[in-house]
Formats: sequence, C-alpha cells, structure tokens
Amino acid sequence: MNSRQRANLLRLLRPRHVAVLGGRDAVVVAGECARIGFPGPFWPVNPKRAEIGGHRCFASLDDLPEAPDAVFLAVPREPAIEALAKLDRMGAGGVVCYTAGFGETGEAGALAEQRLVAAAGDLALIGPNCYGLINYVDRVALWPFAHGGSCPGYGAAIITQSGMLSSDLTMSQRSVPFAYMISAGNQSQLHLEDFIDILCEQPEVRAIGLHIEGLKDIARFEAVALKALERAIPIVALKTGTSRIGAELTVSHTGSLSGTRELYDALFDRLGVIRVASPAQLLETLKFLCVAGAPKGRRLGAFTCSGGGATMLADHAERVGLEIPQPSPGAAAVLRGLLPFTATVSNPLDYTTPIWGMPEKTGPVFAAFLADGYDAAVILQDYPAPGLDESKPYYLGDADAFVAAARGIPAAVCSTLPENMDAATRGHLLAQGVAPMQGLHECLNAISGAAWHSARRDALLAQPLEPLRIPGAAAPEAVMLDEATAKQRLAAAGIAVPPGVTAAADEAPAAAARLGFPLALKMLSERLPHKTEAGAVRLNLADASALADAIRRMRRDVEDYDPAALRDRFLLEKMIGPPLAELMVSVRRDPQFGFAMTLASGGVLIELIEDAVTILLPASRSEFEAALDRLRVSRLMKGYRGRPAADRGAVIDALARLASHVAAAADIVEVEINPLFALPQGAVAVDVLMRVAGQPPVSA
Repeated sequence: MNSRQRANLLRLLRPRHVAVLGGRDAVVVAGECARIGFPGPFWPVNPKRAEIGGHRCFASLDDLPEAPDAVFLAVPREPAIEALAKLDRMGAGGVVCYTAGFGETGEAGALAEQRLVAAAGDLALIGPNCYGLINYVDRVALWPFAHGGSCPGYGAAIITQSGMLSSDLTMSQRSVPFAYMISAGNQSQLHLEDFIDILCEQPEVRAIGLHIEGLKDIARFEAVALKALERAIPIVALKTGTSRIGAELTVSHTGSLSGTRELYDALFDRLGVIRVASPAQLLETLKFLCVAGAPKGRRLGAFTCSGGGATMLADHAERVGLEIPQPSPGAAAVLRGLLPFTATVSNPLDYTTPIWGMPEKTGPVFAAFLADGYDAAVILQDYPAPGLDESKPYYLGDADAFVAAARGIPAAVCSTLPENMDAATRGHLLAQGVAPMQGLHECLNAISGAAWHSARRDALLAQPLEPLRIPGAAAPEAVMLDEATAKQRLAAAGIAVPPGVTAAADEAPAAAARLGFPLALKMLSERLPHKTEAGAVRLNLADASALADAIRRMRRDVEDYDPAALRDRFLLEKMIGPPLAELMVSVRRDPQFGFAMTLASGGVLIELIEDAVTILLPASRSEFEAALDRLRVSRLMKGYRGRPAADRGAVIDALARLASHVAAAADIVEVEINPLFALPQGAVAVDVLMRVAGQPPVSA
C-alpha cells in the first residue's frame, strides 16, 4: 500500500459520496446504505435503468458530478477492469470489487486479476470476490446483502477472508458493538495487514477481530500487530485452514510436532494476539474488550445466586488460568454480617436467594466483596424468556447493584447459556459500560484472553522484539551432515557436546583406550538420520570386547536396514548422564515465518506424549524460559521427588546459542538436538541432526 492508496483507503472508509455500478446488486447496496442511514450523495451508474433505490441513474462514470470517494463495483469481469482504470484516471478514492471470476477460478482468472490490479493504480481496492465494507460509525454500507449489527459510537473492527462469515457475524444476536466490518476477498491489492494499519488509528476502534485463512506477509503482519499493541488496540484472531507441514520435514521429529497451526500459534503468542477457536468466541471476546476493557491481571471476583453456578464458574475459571482468590479476613467478617446465615463466604460468592433481587441488600454485599481489589468482576445471571418476565426487575436490580460496586474494573454480567440474555437487557448493560456476556465458558475464556493480552503487552512494551527474519524464499535443497560434523559446528557455537573421536573400525580400539570407557558408538552416515531404527547406535560399552562386538553387530544391522548407508566410520563418545530431564530442541528455516524453534520432551517421550511448544526467532532469554515452563517435562527440571534441580541457566544458554548460530549460519536449513540432557551442572547435546544447503563438508 503506497501513500496515495493509503489516503484513498481513508476516503473509502469514510466517504462523502458513494457510487454503485451494476444492476440487481446495486439495488441491494442502495437499500443497505438507506438502512444504515448514509447521509451523503448516492450515485448509481447504469445506462439501462432510470433509477436505483430511488436515486437517479447516471449513464456513465463521465456523467458523475465529481470523482466518488467510494464505489461498489458489481459488473462482469472485463467491464470491471475497464471501470477501475477509468475511476483511477478520474481520481476516485476506493472501490469494493464484488465481481468474482479472478484468482479464485484458476490460471485465466489469476491473469485477469493481475490486469485488475494494474488498472486500479492508486485506488484503494478491496477484493475482488468480496462482500465489501460496512462503516457503522459514519453509516456506510457497501454491502450486497441485508446486514445487521449496531454501533454505540465505538466498537470492534472485524476483517474476514470469508464473505459469508462476515455477513453471519453482522447477524449475530450478541449486541457486539461494531465499528467496521470488512470482507477482504482475494486481497489482490489491500491485505489484512493494510486494514489493521489503518483501523488501529481510528479513535472509535477499541479492538480488531480477524478471520484468517492465511497471511501473505508475516513480517508486515508483525509490524502492524505491534503498532496496534502500542496503541492499546487488542487483536483477536480466528485462524482456520491449518494443516501439518508435509514430507519435507519428515526426516526429523519437528514435522510431527510443529506444523502450520503451531507456527501461527507461535506468531500470535509472540505479538500478543488473542487466539480463539470459534466465531462465537471471537464475538464474545471482542465484546468484552470493547465494552469492559482488558483487565490488568487475572484476579477475578465472581458472584452467583446458585451453588451449581458457583461450582461451574470456579471449575472453568481454574481451567483457563484465572485466579479466584478467597475473601480476606476483613472482607469475610463484613460479608458474614451482610449475608443470610445460609450463605458461605467464598469466591465465587453464592449470595443466596433470601436477598436476591433486593439491591439495598445485594449492593452492600457486592461492594464489601470487591473492596479486596480484583482485576475483573463477573455476575452470573440467566434472564427469563419473553412472557415469563415478571421476575426480570429483580434480576436487573441485582445487575445494577453489581454494576455500581464494580465501577472502575472490567466487569461482565454473564448468562450461563448464550440465549438466556435478551436484547433489551444487553442494551441496558452496554449503556452502563458493562459487558453483557453470553455463555459461561465464552465469558471466562474472553476474560482470560484479555488478561493474557494485557500481560503480554506490558512485556513487549518493556522489552521490544527484534523483528522476525523472513528468508523470503523456499528452503534450499538440503543435505544431512553426519553427526560428528554437526556436533563440531555446535561445539564451535558454545554448545556442549559429549567428548568424542571419530575412527574407522580398525582404529576404534586405540581411540576408545584414549577416550576411556564406558562409551557410546555410532556409525556416521548421512543416510542415517535416525540411528536407533537402523541399529546404528550402541550405548554403555564397558570395554574393548564389547566395542568389537558392537561394531560387528552394527555393520550387520545397518546393511540389513540400508546397504547404501553402510560406512566404515564411527563416532565414539563418552557416556553422559544420567540426565534429570531430556529435551528435544530444533530450529528450522520456514520461508514464510523465518526461524522457528520447537522445544519438546525429548528421548523416548517425544512421540509418546507430544509435549511441545514452538516459538519464533529471534527471541529473548525470558521467552526461552517461558517456553520451557510451558512443557510438562519442566517439572522434572525443577527437582522431582527429592531429585536435584537441573541447571536451567545452562539449558537457556544452549537454546540462545543455538538460535544465534542458526541465524548467523546462512546454510543451515534445520538442526535438531534429541536429546539435550539437562544435568545438575550444564546441558549437553547428546544426539544431533543437521541439514544444510549444498554439499556437506568432509569432517576431520
């Protein structure tokens, strides 16, 4: 997006006047602009019609009073390309290209899309093959179907890569405050990143929601996501269409542990983007952020008028990492004087039915409870259905008392079931700045995600990220180094490896005598990525006789496994350990995401429990440590059942040195250490697999 396209995108978002080109679809757009209340001139262009939507039609673009700020284009493919070129020459602002038949249809369509982009010039072009744009704040709907949604003057900006989903979101019965809805379509010119860049600057936007099928420019996404974060605009992402990385990574364990989904998770974790798993969760999280705001921490104060509700709330809050601290002794003493004798002072607080619907009694209870200080507050209320609403004033009485007591912290009134909160109640709560949340799990997930975002934002502002280093091309053709050569490279980078020597079979006895027993023996061959499967490794060899027998057996086993892998070259190493924990560590070069490091439980556990986490590089020591803490195996490193703690500092050093080495070495495509032994003192790379571009060097 160049500077003129950027200026034109602002014109498109907030147009003074709108032109539409087309027939039936143009009629719908006219109706939608009328529905939302667009106040500016509306100019249909159609030589075959006298009027559209009550507006006089112009025969051609040349007849318009001036160059339009916004255009909705719904004509066939070739006329659409011609119209774009004309609009660019006229100095129009931007175009929603509803027309399909471009890159989504195959090679001919892709060529047509290239012509479309060229014709657009400096226009801001949304699409093609998209639904378009709704600006709820300024009341503009460049939209080809009936739309829903409302705006109290602020709200979420949502960008989707699915037209139908964007339409569905507008129709939701959840009272999410909307500021903008953009269906991006093919993104031939403007991408999700461009919209984020502009929307995070708009004062009415309080959060940005994304539906992502795929990102075209990871580095650009990183830049605009950090811009939004700096401006305190949270981003919530619904990522669909992930898949495991394919056969090019099957040589290592990384392919089974870190695919496309894990890389996107790592990207979102890195940038403070809240990930959600469903459209409902997307909307509820955006609602909470826009109305209540992001909590500064994870301490939640919760109220119910049901023991069952309190239990469900506490259970799920714990599951999503929210803290439910119990009332302080002082608060508990006050509460015992305010509550019926049947109530138990706890968090969540079941304040019981004897005082339900009596705000003169529930209000002091809520205030005394929240005086302890919490980061967020929630009350669980399911409202009666229409026709059964004689009790509704009692619910609203408690809700209003809760709102008054929770003033100053993010707060939500939540229905256990999504449908158990009517539109009038939602509107009543929105007007008071309290989020009307629908669904107990969705509510608590939203609060947890918002609190995580706050913590991540604080960390990123305190320690800014180094930008990702994106190769920009597919990984080069790679060959595998033998393990001795790979370990020489790691040792030169400051990563500890076992003491070892290489030798032919007839040299092995003398080499072993110099090195000392017990030993590990490995056959060195670039065709043996996984030595255990081929019988190419023997451990705990106690003497020369055991060594000779191991060499004989190894030759036979490898020849049976793959005759072409047989070599008369062996690596003899001192046995290390036993370790306190075994880790698998890999770094690989991804053409889209750059360098990615995967940490996992190593050794025999790697495929048994799939305990893994992926982070993108470069990363700080604190990020390496946080990733390590997310592994279940990290418990072993802290000392387990009387065992000593592992040297975490040495493990972090090894991770940082590995990351730096791979980044500095232009030829490394992938390196995997499995296992990395975490010892009481130090960390040692016991087994190493390394793939590099080009021909491997001959090891000494």
